[in-house]
Amino acid sequence: MKVPTTSHPRLGIPDQTGRSRPGPSRAQAAPSTRVDPGRWPDVAAQPRASRSRTAVAERLVRHALGRLPLRVRIAGHEGIGQGGPLMEIRRPDAFFRRIGADGLVGFGESYMAGEWDAPDLVGVLTVLAGHAADLVPVPLQRLRRLWAPRKPAEQTNTPQGARANISHHYDLSNDLFALFLDETLSYSAAVFRGFPAEHDLLPAAQHRKIDRLLDLAGVGPGTELLEIGTGWGELAVRAAARGARVTTLTLSREQRELAQERIREAGHQDRVDVRLLDYREATGRYDAVVSVEMIEAVGEEFWPEYFRTLERCLAPGGRVALQAITMPDDRMRASRSTYTWIHKYIFPGGTLPSTEALDQVTTAHTGLRTRRRDSYGTHYAETLRLWRERFTERADEVDALGFDATFRRMWTFYLAYSEAGFRSGYLDVQQILLTREDHA
Repeated sequence: MKVPTTSHPRLGIPDQTGRSRPGPSRAQAAPSTRVDPGRWPDVAAQPRASRSRTAVAERLVRHALGRLPLRVRIAGHEGIGQGGPLMEIRRPDAFFRRIGADGLVGFGESYMAGEWDAPDLVGVLTVLAGHAADLVPVPLQRLRRLWAPRKPAEQTNTPQGARANISHHYDLSNDLFALFLDETLSYSAAVFRGFPAEHDLLPAAQHRKIDRLLDLAGVGPGTELLEIGTGWGELAVRAAARGARVTTLTLSREQRELAQERIREAGHQDRVDVRLLDYREATGRYDAVVSVEMIEAVGEEFWPEYFRTLERCLAPGGRVALQAITMPDDRMRASRSTYTWIHKYIFPGGTLPSTEALDQVTTAHTGLRTRRRDSYGTHYAETLRLWRERFTERADEVDALGFDATFRRMWTFYLAYSEAGFRSGYLDVQQILLTREDHA
């Protein structure tokens, strides 16, 4: 699953220290938690929204929340809901105004501003994720293109855009990721032996995930392996230890530097080549291709090119093993062009595929066919819980790296939001084996 290195002047996205250039014009309002307007202009200020739009948003949100297994307290008073995790809307005027102006983006920014909170944030978000398909009335869903913000053209994953998008998240700070990841620096779903898990079990669980993927790809002594998406190098080290020769590609300079250092420390520098390279520029033929949670950053319009690249780089009889986060096909199609809080603050340019979409694109554009799928959604929820708890425990160290309280609320919301997606079943993660049709 980087630190922003540049700001987007129109969107007001922070750079790696939380600073931001001015965003769009907004009506100033004092947030309920202290927010630096220079770093977070769209959080420190209320959006401009008409009274009628705010009123409609309030009516829709109240109606939706009232039907859910939640307990919603509004401005300190017991309010609505059917009972369940507590959601406290501390500043209802600001909360409804943000949603009226910016929808899901406003919902997340309202949390960053402290205008709403929850003792069990994951619990609340799990309920919302579990009812995502029917929170908005069907007639309004049909008009989604008219009211939902669309993804900015700047986030399109062209070769140049992809570098900027990847840098926004993965070049945040290696030290930041090291605070909450385990010693393997693996930033993807682990596979546990049982639940609940403890943080000291993460390294073994991450190795179990990597080993299953390498087994799926048939990686062993002498295998020529291409990895798309290096991370911090753990899979490459693990594959080299099996006797494989690894070419691994990344767009993150910070990740590449640390991955090379870790590969040298493991004594595999002669077996692993870490290249700062876009997947579209990959050359050579390989016995196996692996890619862990990379498809999510490709962008739907580039999925055909991504899979054609995998096929082009695959030697006869070779195997492709992917780990991919997926979502239901109907929700993917309904939200494919919508601009969300995750796009603005966490993963610009990202799109989660459905299993149906992956099968359709490989069938239509390549000779690759899916031979096996193994799902681990509950394991990702547990992985994210451990990351979130460790991130919270080490808040002082996050501060010491120069990230402010608003960044910490943003990152907490992101980890909880992701965990809720897997706990509700709205999201899944799968290891997928593909081979060429003529080598079934």
